[in-house]
Amino acid sequence: MDCIFCKIAAKEIPARVAFENERLIAFHDLFPQAPLHLLIIPKAHYSTLNDVPSSEASLLGEIMDTARQLAADHGMAADGYRVVMNCNKHGGQSVDHIHLHLLAGRQLGWPPG
Repeated sequence: MDCIFCKIAAKEIPARVAFENERLIAFHDLFPQAPLHLLIIPKAHYSTLNDVPSSEASLLGEIMDTARQLAADHGMAADGYRVVMNCNKHGGQSVDHIHLHLLAGRQLGWPPG
């Protein structure tokens, strides 16, 4: 498989890792859109949110809980943060491996950008 996020999870490509457990890895985005911009991904490959089976709903909850914990660990929870998961081309997904963006550290406007 030629998935850059799978290669990061397998430690074939280096990344600034912020968190890791058996099922997830979180790392700093190479092109941050905020002072704190982490990507939280499952180590198992799912191309899009549409591909995650219902039996893996707990994985999605774990991703969200990890985002909450990382925001707190980085001192960003009280001021606030944004979590974003894009799905497919029209949703803005640029890497075909599900990932959650955690953005914090400045006032984030709407629409995002």
